[in-house]
Amino acid sequence: MAADFSVIEGPYLRDILHQPRALDATLAALACPDELQSLASRLQRGDFRCVALTGMGSSFHALHPTNLELIRHRFLSLMLETSELVHYQNELFDEKTLIVAVSQSGQSVEMLRLLEANAGRSKIIAVTNTARSPLAENASAAILTEAGREFSVSCKTYTTALMSLRWLTAVLCGDNLAKIREEFAFASPAVKAYLDDWQEHTQSMAHQLRGFVRLFLVGRGASLAAVGTGALTIKESDHFPAEGMSSAAFRHGPFEMLSPETFVLAFSGENSTRELNLRLLRDIREQDGKAGLVGEDSNDPACKLSPAPPSVRPILEILPVQMITVALAAQTGREAGRFDFANKVTTVE
Repeated sequence: MAADFSVIEGPYLRDILHQPRALDATLAALACPDELQSLASRLQRGDFRCVALTGMGSSFHALHPTNLELIRHRFLSLMLETSELVHYQNELFDEKTLIVAVSQSGQSVEMLRLLEANAGRSKIIAVTNTARSPLAENASAAILTEAGREFSVSCKTYTTALMSLRWLTAVLCGDNLAKIREEFAFASPAVKAYLDDWQEHTQSMAHQLRGFVRLFLVGRGASLAAVGTGALTIKESDHFPAEGMSSAAFRHGPFEMLSPETFVLAFSGENSTRELNLRLLRDIREQDGKAGLVGEDSNDPACKLSPAPPSVRPILEILPVQMITVALAAQTGREAGRFDFANKVTTVE
C-alpha cells in the first residue's frame, strides 16, 4: 500500500524540506565575537576546570559530537540534562565551570531555572534560535542559529544546532575555522540532494516498516546524537514506540527483544567502530531479526548518506529518521509532527 502523501504534506514536512536553506543561513551567520574568543582563550590556558554541556531533548542529544571533540582535545567535558544539572549537580556552578547551554527557544523552564540557579557564577555560552530569549540575553556569549520559525518537532533547529555546536567546538579548541567553513559548505547541498527524493525515501520506509510495532535506533560515538534525537522525534511525531541507545547497550538485554515485530536501525558511524556496528547488524539478521543500516555503505537509497567529513555526518544521519517519521504518519493517517498534548516550548517542569 502506497503512503498517503495528502495526510503528511503539512508544516512539519515543510520544515524538513527547508533545512538546506536554514543551514545556508546559519553558515553565513557564524562568527567569532570577542566575548566568545575570550572564553575560548581562557579555556585553552586552563582557567576552567570543566565544560558542562547541557540541554533537554534533542538539544541535549545534539551535544554528543561536541562532547567527544572536547575530550579528544583533552578538555574535561560533561554532558548533563539541564534539569539534572539544576537540581542534583548544582555544585558545578562556580567560576571554574564553563557552561554550554543549548535551547532552540532559549526560554524553556529548565533554561530559566539554570539562569536563576547559576546566578552568574559560571560563564555561559548559549546556542539558541531565539536572539531575544532570556538565555541569549543573559549568557556571556551566544551563537544564534538561523533556522527560522518551526512548527513543532525539532528538525531545522536540530540540524542548525549541530552546525553551530561544531563551529563552537572549533573555536573553543582553537581549530582551523576556515577549514571548518569549507567542510560546512558541503552540508546544505548534501541535505538537499537527499531531500529531493523525499517521496521515494518515504515510500521505501513505509514499505520496510509495515507490520512492526517497535523500533530501536543504535549507534556509537557521534552517531548517538541521531540515535537519541531520532527516537525522540519518532515518539513526538508519530506516537510510535522507539528507543535509542548505543550499539553496545543493545547487546546488554534489548537483543532479547528481537522478534517479527521489532525493527532495528543501525548507524554505521565512524571508521573506528564501524565494524562493530556492522557485526551487530549481521548478528541481528542471523537471528532472523529485521534491521536497516544508515551510512555511506548502506545499500538502501533511503538510508544511504553522501560521503561527508566528520563535522557534517551528524547532520546527514538524522535525515533517514525524518523520513521514517513521515512514513509512519502516512501509514497511520495522522499528520506528522502535530502535538496533541505538548507544546513547542516546555514551560512546566
